[in-house]
Amino acid sequence: MHRKITIGYSPCPNDTFIFDALVHKKINTEGLDFNVVLEDVEALNQKAFNEDLDVTKLSFHALGFLTHKYVILTSGSALGKGCGPILVQSSDVQNLKLADARIAIPGKYTTANFLLSIAHPEAINKMEMLFSDIENAVLMGQVDAGLLIHENRFTYEQKGLKKIIDLGEYWEQTTGALIPLGGIAMKRTFPIDIQQKINRLIKKSIEFAFANLESPLSYMQQNAQEMNEEIMMQHVGLYVNEYSLDLGETGKEAINKMFSLAQQKGVIPKNVNSLFVNS
Repeated sequence: MHRKITIGYSPCPNDTFIFDALVHKKINTEGLDFNVVLEDVEALNQKAFNEDLDVTKLSFHALGFLTHKYVILTSGSALGKGCGPILVQSSDVQNLKLADARIAIPGKYTTANFLLSIAHPEAINKMEMLFSDIENAVLMGQVDAGLLIHENRFTYEQKGLKKIIDLGEYWEQTTGALIPLGGIAMKRTFPIDIQQKINRLIKKSIEFAFANLESPLSYMQQNAQEMNEEIMMQHVGLYVNEYSLDLGETGKEAINKMFSLAQQKGVIPKNVNSLFVNS
């Protein structure tokens, strides 16, 4: 008997690259079928708060509120170096004060917003916006600054925007740890053997994609934001790496460090739940 699992992830190239082989059964899914929900990461965060999804991509910031409901899988995460969110402004504006600035953010519970709150606590005038609309909002003068994630970090300069701060660099220099952006979480109500199976299958899906780089391209292109193949693969290269295959001790340490700092700052609640699936 096949068991349907609802699985949510973003339409961005890193996620479609990771999950292509799994959801299109290019690998043996060991008796599991998947209902896919493609949403922007903040929409996925909200669905997790509502417990709508069995397995989902989540911002690590959001996960800090959900460890009693979801366990972090060790495969499928986005962690790394030089891949953090970037705060930008129009090249025409001089001497912008962040305390006074209207800032577009990709969602309250995104890790990007958490990092901005740590680096610039004075930046409080924030407007939530779909991540793909933020560049244009800054260009059109609807906001003074914008917090960019995903593929927009590759395009903002050519569109006439300039960097205020690379929050990934800030995190790395401040903590010496990898930047934990988003992870894959699964409901704790599932038996441990199913949690382990999903974890194993996601890793196999990534391995298949790396071994067959042409294979996920059509799925990536169907869902990408106006990107050519070169930029899509740049995007994958930045966000899909050895820590996506398995967090390992280094990846887990980075997530624990972020959670610990967030708890100290009162950004997420203190919790006692074990964070990671028993592999």
